[in-house]
Amino acid sequence: MAVYTTVSKQDLLTLLQDFDLGELVDFQGIEGGIENTNYFVTLSSSEGQQEYVLTLFEELGMEEMPYFVELTTWLADRGAAVPFPYKDRNGIALKQLHGRPALLQPRLPGGHIETLTADHCAQIGQALAEFHNAGRDFYLKRQAHRGVFWWRRESQQIARKLSTEDAALLTREVELFEQLRNQPWQLPLGAIHGDLFFDNALFEGDQLSAILDIYNACTGYLLYDLAIVANDWCVNSDGSIDSEREQALLNAYNEVRPFEDNEYKAWPQLVRTAAMRFWLSRLIPALDPDSTQKIKDPDELKRILINRIDNPAELPR
Repeated sequence: MAVYTTVSKQDLLTLLQDFDLGELVDFQGIEGGIENTNYFVTLSSSEGQQEYVLTLFEELGMEEMPYFVELTTWLADRGAAVPFPYKDRNGIALKQLHGRPALLQPRLPGGHIETLTADHCAQIGQALAEFHNAGRDFYLKRQAHRGVFWWRRESQQIARKLSTEDAALLTREVELFEQLRNQPWQLPLGAIHGDLFFDNALFEGDQLSAILDIYNACTGYLLYDLAIVANDWCVNSDGSIDSEREQALLNAYNEVRPFEDNEYKAWPQLVRTAAMRFWLSRLIPALDPDSTQKIKDPDELKRILINRIDNPAELPR
């Protein structure tokens, strides 16, 4: 990630005047990520030096931010290892820098891992189920920023830029999810992460320590959230599924939040829908010559989608 919005030392000093967290020692832009600007911020207080993360939101407006402030606080209060916003001395967490919403949060321990094992997948399965249990009765609701209405519109727009075969594949998957939504299955709903790729998790050694980037969270099917994880944490480079990792993920999740009967029916389509959604979101900047967004390979998700079609998924019983 390039830092989309430059934050100066004076910007930070002005912001920090509202907080009682300490004196500015250092700050630097964070590489990685796609949508937001992030800085590591080091402060010094009587308790020593502490690390924080300042996030400026490039796509979300101020009116959208209270949902995330409340959700992350709610989850953290219930033991989820998620970043939560600090409140200033007046009890206000949501700030604004250069016309963009801004939050100051703790820098959680751990780092990213490169090679995923069945044990890593089991840990994220357990943590996601705990996240879902904590968020089922969260009192605010939010439609997905890039949910069904978005992908219905964008798939129609982008189809003209695709091959006939790819356009038909994309259109069909959007229609199949519409059919699933119309089923009287009453699939479990709640607050979902919406973007829990493995680079949005931190590990200390081999132990999961944090779940990051909650800013695609919304109210949605809990099982769809799990499908996003399965399609990223449990796939091989050719788009095939690593069955050992996927079974570890699903079994660990099921132990904490047992699957409901209708979820067994929905799972084969939801893993396809999750692959379609991220294929679409990668196609848009990849086919836009004016896009400044970091480009990820759309074909990676297309391969996963085709594999899910050719090899229908099943939940463990």
